[in-house]
Amino acid sequence: MRSPLLVLNAGSSSVKFSMFDASLDRTLRVGIHGQIEGIGGSLSLRATDGDGRLLEARRVPGSDQEAAIVGLHEWFKDHVGTENSFAGVGHRVVHGGHKYVAPCLVDDALLADLEDLVPLAPLHQPHNISAIRTLRAVAPKVPQVACFDTSFHAVQAPVATRFALPRALSDKGIRRYGFHGLSYEYIVSVLPQIAPACANGRLIVAHLGNGASMCAINEGRSVATTMGFTPVDGLPMGTRTGTLDPGVILYLLKREGMTADAVERVIYERSGLLGVSGLSSDMRALLASDDPRANEAVELFAYRIGREMGSLAAALKGVDAVIFTGGIGENAAVIRSRVCRDAEWLGLDFDESANEHHGPLISTALSRVSAWIIPTDENLMIARHTRNLLEL
Repeated sequence: MRSPLLVLNAGSSSVKFSMFDASLDRTLRVGIHGQIEGIGGSLSLRATDGDGRLLEARRVPGSDQEAAIVGLHEWFKDHVGTENSFAGVGHRVVHGGHKYVAPCLVDDALLADLEDLVPLAPLHQPHNISAIRTLRAVAPKVPQVACFDTSFHAVQAPVATRFALPRALSDKGIRRYGFHGLSYEYIVSVLPQIAPACANGRLIVAHLGNGASMCAINEGRSVATTMGFTPVDGLPMGTRTGTLDPGVILYLLKREGMTADAVERVIYERSGLLGVSGLSSDMRALLASDDPRANEAVELFAYRIGREMGSLAAALKGVDAVIFTGGIGENAAVIRSRVCRDAEWLGLDFDESANEHHGPLISTALSRVSAWIIPTDENLMIARHTRNLLEL
């Protein structure tokens, strides 16, 4: 029997994982998936099998991410018999900078480079790196692969990635990178089976979740995207501002007397849906609320999606299909309805009934631009990259 692959997506409050069985025909089947929650407090592990049946739900000793990774390793060793026998471990790493445009084997040089990118993704990068280092310590013989959310966008033309800054700064790597690339790459990979007529067309894909972005894709390649130098740009998100006039930052520093760290907390942790509503960063809670501030946050979210859709349509010089994915994109029918109805000018004829039943096709047969709901699977994309890089 072939050794399985493990995929880790390490965040600030949880470590999500999936174990994939690799068949001789190179297909990948998810065997176990779950997460360890409660980092910073009381850790708990929940694991299910490929059919969603509960395998384990219990506490894990410790409180930090290192304890979570060690606890996960011990659980797999005790219950699955995989000590040092994973064929490889694939990690989601948010930022690869301009140097890493494809998945890479983890080594000391890579980790040093990733450390340098921490200021560009402070909510994600430190946790991605910590998970890699901890796993190296407890399972040093297992090869690890870093898969970058920025890689998919590396093919964009220079005009799409350049800021209008002095060249001396641009030459240091200050440019637009884009994120959620693993999600966009997965959507492109499944379109030939789900919507073959769209597969090589001009697409606008909206990855909407606690982190949200949109991408213009033509013939399977990224043309433009809403996130930029960091994952705080573009759409308003759960707690992040999205696009913000740089003058606001200067105002907060100079007039409000805020420190750089305080400003960072505002734009990453206290803004977005949470900041506008004053209630919650969770779209489900906002949609269920009758508080006018909740509706204002929802309206702003939908409005900004419409604004960005116009920008991406211009970059593509036309649109053939709009695709919704991510937690909000896949589950919030109200958001999809607002966005699609506002996009009638693109030639999108919306099917409300299909939308209420979650599609996958949510446009009418007469619509010039089709609209779809396609669930993403970043972990499967990471498993594919890991398998291919390790030649399994």
